[in-house]
Amino acid sequence: MLSLKAALAKPFAKRVYKKVQKWANNPVETQEKVFRGLIRGASQTAFGKDHSFNTIKSHDDYIKHVPIRDYEALKPYVERVVDGEENILWKGKPLYFAKTSGTTSGAKYIPITAESMPNHVNAARNAILLYIHETGNSKFVDGKMIFLQGSPILTEQNGVQLGRLSGIVAHYVPKYLQKNRLPSWETNCIEDWETKVDAVVDETLNQDMTIISGIPSWVQMYFEKIQKRTGEKVGDIFKNFNLFIFGGVNYEPYRAKFENLIGRKVDSIELYPASEGFFAFQDKQEEKGMLLQLNSGMFYEFILAEEFFEEHPKRMTIKDVELGKNYVLIISTNAGLWAYNVGDTVMFTSIKPYRVIVSGRIKHFISAFGEHVIGKEVEHALKEATDGTSVRINEFTVAPQINPESGLPYHEWFIEFENEPENISALAKKIDQALQKQNSYYFDLIVGKVLQPLKISVIQKNGFQNYMKSIGKLGGQNKIPRLANDRKIADALKIEIIRK
Repeated sequence: MLSLKAALAKPFAKRVYKKVQKWANNPVETQEKVFRGLIRGASQTAFGKDHSFNTIKSHDDYIKHVPIRDYEALKPYVERVVDGEENILWKGKPLYFAKTSGTTSGAKYIPITAESMPNHVNAARNAILLYIHETGNSKFVDGKMIFLQGSPILTEQNGVQLGRLSGIVAHYVPKYLQKNRLPSWETNCIEDWETKVDAVVDETLNQDMTIISGIPSWVQMYFEKIQKRTGEKVGDIFKNFNLFIFGGVNYEPYRAKFENLIGRKVDSIELYPASEGFFAFQDKQEEKGMLLQLNSGMFYEFILAEEFFEEHPKRMTIKDVELGKNYVLIISTNAGLWAYNVGDTVMFTSIKPYRVIVSGRIKHFISAFGEHVIGKEVEHALKEATDGTSVRINEFTVAPQINPESGLPYHEWFIEFENEPENISALAKKIDQALQKQNSYYFDLIVGKVLQPLKISVIQKNGFQNYMKSIGKLGGQNKIPRLANDRKIADALKIEIIRK
């Protein structure tokens, strides 16, 4: 028999489903309404005045007045907000800054406003409610739920609260879920990840866990600790565990390992959250892709990835996109981000309704564990580590090693030296420290013992040339990607390794 909470969840889920269907079935009109509201809402801000918002009546006008920007280009405005000025990017002051990893200048401060905060909170809730509506399964709301996330401890910057997005959202868990939610506040505040996971295991081992949520690599560590401690499959310990909720990285490399650790298949819901906004969530179990959030205070533009670096690439709205094409995602939001390049690329799997998958980053990257390491960061780290030394490097690339023979996962650097250092391990340590300084996500993963420091595999002379020749791309404009989020290149380079 269903509890009152589980019984009430079903009509609530039906009501939310109907609301979602209303805007999902009217995508163009919905986005047009969002667009007009954003322009009107920010017309008296410093940014709005600088970009003649009072004259913008259409998307064409917007293109003329508001160029595409990344964080670095928007930074002069953000710095004014961080310094405590009001009415800069959005009316008033933001409620929070979500601190996130920067690309060239350390941390980024992404504003979250009173208008944008509900987007971050409601999207995850709606994902669960649509799952209930589709499957009829609401029993899990009576069990315990884990949300593995960052510390909820916030600091203050000129009257604005500052913290990681997951820590900010932790303050908005509804009262009806508080009793069901684990780990405890005290455990969530533990900074060292290995210590934190041990504490989570302690708190959950004898509980009726029904939902487990988090980045796959982190949850995998939690599952492995449970199995090591008990000698049993996770699904045997948590007999009512039926729903895994994840986001941040691709689940597919982990799926087989997860099903082995659990001992059976469980349903999963994919989310697409970011500090800049909660863009999409999986709304159907049997459909590929996530429902794009068109009614959440965000106006979307799309640029074909292959055209992105042209001088004037075409900026499209939702009505212009096609299935199966790779688009750079551009957003304008009620948090004050304007024609903002998130850095992600997406592909549409459906246009009735609009569903997307995250296809990658517009630049090469590694984010197998949520670290968001980009090419510029690895190049800078290598330069910093070798400056003032006799070490010279011909070529290199980096790949994640998710399943090492022993120990924690790590980044594997494949380097072909012209002039090799006397101590490879010392160089690896220098590079790792330089990378940690640039990328706060990577730093957190190393300090939290989710990753071990990087390892170098030495490639024989002309090894990279041999590889390029083998794939028919030797010479011309063809370049080795500085890094990749898979091991396609890494596996091909195995025959070129002379020393690890």
